[in-house]
Amino acid sequence: VQLQASGGGLVQAGDSLRLSCAASGLTFSSYTLGWFRQAPGKEREFIAVISWNGENTYYADSAKGRFTISRDNAKNTVYLQMNSSKAEDTAVYYCAASSYSDYDRLVRGRPDYWGQGTLVTVSS
Repeated sequence: VQLQASGGGLVQAGDSLRLSCAASGLTFSSYTLGWFRQAPGKEREFIAVISWNGENTYYADSAKGRFTISRDNAKNTVYLQMNSSKAEDTAVYYCAASSYSDYDRLVRGRPDYWGQGTLVTVSS
């Protein structure tokens, strides 16, 4: 199984950015998917999760109103749209996949698979 995150880079505060995570080696449409991030010197934190069919989403308070998670099961890809970026969004962003339809395991940082991470740097 591979989860390949991409789309990170250097942006200015207030800019938008879309991260992608392409999956292979798993039945993508059967998995709950999520995004996490880890800022320098901090623990990895949950950002957002999306159900297998894309109908249900859940966000951390830090992401509500600015970030949107979505998925395209035909492309085996999950996305994270980041709007109104802030300096505190600077982090390595990771995608994750869980075979459990219950969000709990993934939200608690216990997915079946992790992606390799993509660095987002927001300059103020």
